Amino acid sequence: MPTTLVPAVVLDRLTFTWPDGTAALRDVTGAFGAGRTGLVGRNGSGKSTLLRLIAGTLEPTSGAITRAGRVDLLPQQLTLDTDRRIADVLGIAAVLDAVRAIERGDVHERHFDTVGDDWDIEARATAALAEAGLPPGALDRRVGELSGGEAVLAALVGVRLRGSDIALLDEPTNNLDRDARRGVHELVASWRGTLIVVSHDTTLLDKMDDTAELYGSELSVFGGPYAAWQAWLDAEQAAAAQAETAARQALRREKRDREQVESMLATRKAIGAKASAQKREPGIIMNAKKRAAQVSAGRVRGEAIEKVDAARAALDAAGHRVRDDRSVRIDLPDPGVAAGRRIATLGDADRSWTVQGPERVALIGPNGAGKTTLVERLVDPAGTFPGRSATAGTAARGDGAFALDGVRAEAHTDRIGYLSQRVDGLDDGASVLATIRAAAPGVGDVELRNRLARFLVRGDAVGRPVSALSGGERFRVALARVLLADPPPQLLVLDEPTNNLDLDTVDQLVAAIGAYRGAVLVVSHDDGFLQRVEPDLTLELRDGVLVER
Repeated sequence: MPTTLVPAVVLDRLTFTWPDGTAALRDVTGAFGAGRTGLVGRNGSGKSTLLRLIAGTLEPTSGAITRAGRVDLLPQQLTLDTDRRIADVLGIAAVLDAVRAIERGDVHERHFDTVGDDWDIEARATAALAEAGLPPGALDRRVGELSGGEAVLAALVGVRLRGSDIALLDEPTNNLDRDARRGVHELVASWRGTLIVVSHDTTLLDKMDDTAELYGSELSVFGGPYAAWQAWLDAEQAAAAQAETAARQALRREKRDREQVESMLATRKAIGAKASAQKREPGIIMNAKKRAAQVSAGRVRGEAIEKVDAARAALDAAGHRVRDDRSVRIDLPDPGVAAGRRIATLGDADRSWTVQGPERVALIGPNGAGKTTLVERLVDPAGTFPGRSATAGTAARGDGAFALDGVRAEAHTDRIGYLSQRVDGLDDGASVLATIRAAAPGVGDVELRNRLARFLVRGDAVGRPVSALSGGERFRVALARVLLADPPPQLLVLDEPTNNLDLDTVDQLVAAIGAYRGAVLVVSHDDGFLQRVEPDLTLELRDGVLVER
């Protein structure tokens, strides 16, 4: 196992500010070791931005990054580039095209220079894709023609093929089914180079040598996997909370003591004033006693103030150790769906299932089974979504293609909120506020800002273009656009909704779905999430057939 003591990436007072002035990272200093490191943090903490800075696809506003070798990045938003060839994703397109040009008879010198010694590149790439479970011919397909999980697997194959010294993986298990996730876990467990992984997949994070956390622009590294780090953090926060309670009690005591001191000094002053008025002693003696009393009172008062200030400083220090993490708060309005109202129908050649009232339906199945194709057929029967047509009805897996012509999906309401797996459909040039305004045209901007704040999108961030958002921020805006729509949707269709959410936000989403009075159709590979949603019906799509589970 590679040692993590040797730094592979060093950050020195790293700062990055977006063009609108929003600081994503400020004075981050730290180092990643040469082994496998899981990078964790809340949504919006800057994890994806940090990976892009390390990879060199973003330039820091200030500070420096030292890298011990070539860097390769698997981006979180890979699946948005639907027109990109898989050969491009693998990084072999130029060599592949040159080999094929030569095979067609084009013997220009530049083709031979491009190929070099990689004459077998197509065979090696095809074998690597097949080993990852991707369908035949995937090399010449485009990202939009594969499922989200297949696209991620292809990108991981590319990272291994290129063999860079430092690999950065941003949410690599998003969209993957159980078998594919297991494959990624095994790949990571056997990784020999430097690996930095951003993920909410705790099973994957437990394969790491170290756990790094980005919190409040501070990078801390713990020598152990996620479970050990989480246990340490829980114990540290419990101790911090106990210390804060003790410090608060100490401050109260010091304040009471100061009040008693002030009361005592006031009593002494009153006695002295009464004695002076009665002229019990000569004036010179009385004045001397008055001055001595003033000096003594000043010293006693000063000591009391110092004790209060020290107790307050101790409370502040203890308070800074206790985290006050903000969570997304999701409150869904009542869409007015009667219990017997037909919302949607799903079926195949043999039978059909009707979704009625506020029912919860889970749709499961392996990568490439056609789950996303099916829900897009439900949401978009006219085929207006980018990258698909009304006649699209084929899915593919490693064992070949199969038709979905016998599978039916029909909505009986036009009030549908759809969160796509690729988190596409957002206008990158539009601001966050304009994006939400388009979904709720009857709601004023002040109220929209208040609602966005529940999704942790606040202040100047609402004016930023969608293109400047991190993966987690982009997902929260897409989720907000669906859930804040006015009028509210009667049917929510959520395709892999937990992909970009931290664990606290998943909790909020589960609670919101539980309280929602409309119908919900969820596509997910996250078994834990589906168990918590408690679906009324679970359907599995496999080989073009729907089966009730």
